[in-house]
Amino acid sequence: MLNFISFGSGSSGNCYMLYTETDGLLIDAGVGIRTLKKHFLDYGLKMQQVRNIIITHDHADHVKSVGKMSTDCNLPVYATEEVHKGIERNYCVRKKIAPINKKIIQKNEPFQLGDFRITAFNVPHDSADNVGYRIEAEGIVFCLMTDAGHVTDEMKQYISEANYLVIEANHDTEMLFNGPYPDYLKERVNGLTGHLSNRACGEALVENATPRMQHVWLCHLSQENNHPELARKTVQMILQNSGIIVGKDFGLDVLKRRTPSDIFQLT
Repeated sequence: MLNFISFGSGSSGNCYMLYTETDGLLIDAGVGIRTLKKHFLDYGLKMQQVRNIIITHDHADHVKSVGKMSTDCNLPVYATEEVHKGIERNYCVRKKIAPINKKIIQKNEPFQLGDFRITAFNVPHDSADNVGYRIEAEGIVFCLMTDAGHVTDEMKQYISEANYLVIEANHDTEMLFNGPYPDYLKERVNGLTGHLSNRACGEALVENATPRMQHVWLCHLSQENNHPELARKTVQMILQNSGIIVGKDFGLDVLKRRTPSDIFQLT
């Protein structure tokens, strides 16, 4: 049985986990380790279930706890060379990753970690580097793509392969441009290396989701420029207008910023 849980999704901290009966994989480490240990305890999980960490990019809300987590639990951390360099430079990462636990990955070169066959692919964002992940386990294809300024052809291909997908729906464009952010930040968020809007997310699903898709989770919602119900309704409406019915064709949920999700069983 393959399981998925989100421990946090948004600028407050991002951390996701996939696990089987024999293996566990953490995606990003932007949630404090004490908070994470509490969540594990609440869900009847053990930190020892985690065998490896993979990282999307070097912004603090994705990596601030990675050094301490890696050191305390002696966990290898897999990321591209540029992401590792970015983590090393990031002053928010107070405890750095020990050299022995730094593992370099290449985009579009599949590698095996225990039960998981993993492929990293490029996702456009204004970080040192940024990747999404295609993860296959027990015949199931799970994809995660977050902090994406726009949807590339490569990302579209991975959406079409997914049975389960975590995809960014960061902001409502009208809320963003009518909101309190200064102009330069509005342009950054809405730019080609910024964050994906609700509408862009919905359109990407319409264009690329296939009948193999079973469930989609919207991630990394902005606290100032979005709302969970707005994100869900916008994406659901775009899907419905193209004949895709949420709950019939595939499920749709919004991942919360600070509250862990349910444990989803992926079958």
